Amino acid sequence: MSTSEDGPAEPGPVRRERLLLAAALAQAGPDAATKCAGWTARDLAAHLVVRENRPDTAPGILLPPLSFYTERVRRRTARSVPFDRLVERFRDGPAKFSPYALPGVDKIANGVEFFVHHEDVLRARPDWEPREISPELREVLWRRIKIARFVLRKVQVEVTLVQPDGRSLRVPAHGRHPRGAVRVHGPVGELVLWALGRRDVANVRITGDTGAVKGLTEVGWSL
Repeated sequence: MSTSEDGPAEPGPVRRERLLLAAALAQAGPDAATKCAGWTARDLAAHLVVRENRPDTAPGILLPPLSFYTERVRRRTARSVPFDRLVERFRDGPAKFSPYALPGVDKIANGVEFFVHHEDVLRARPDWEPREISPELREVLWRRIKIARFVLRKVQVEVTLVQPDGRSLRVPAHGRHPRGAVRVHGPVGELVLWALGRRDVANVRITGDTGAVKGLTEVGWSL
């Protein structure tokens, strides 16, 4: 964290989201449910620590044939490391040898990751309400929303994500015979959550041909 004559500078949006996510995990407790693939807070904390500190598990995050190894390491970490220690290690950031410790990588790789998992913890609570996110974080999320093209790569409906200010991202339909087009409207945080599979808690509005909307809602996806 940078400093000035007036004291420590405010953390950037990604660092701030790391601290907020760590605090949310600690408050929730190890056995709390999350919106991430049926994981508990302990499972999620272990994932965050392994992701940043075990580069050997990285291929399994995106390549299903290798996911068994990544999951085995994550489960072992969740069992062997106390929950409080997992949260502390995540809050402190990646080890010096980690690729995530390289300058600039944090902002590129972690903005969406931390935001979505923070919401995974918050929105699993029965009394959750949408939070206000900073303009800086909104801009980080919008710059990285292109990840939707990867997540939705097998969806046979053209999807256009539309922010309230009119900015949009078009995701082409998969295959030779697309099943129509839809537009998904909402703030960038909600669009990110929707695109990454948290459709049951994302506050978005979907417009388009009835058949295309139906076809889209019948398909499952996540990251």
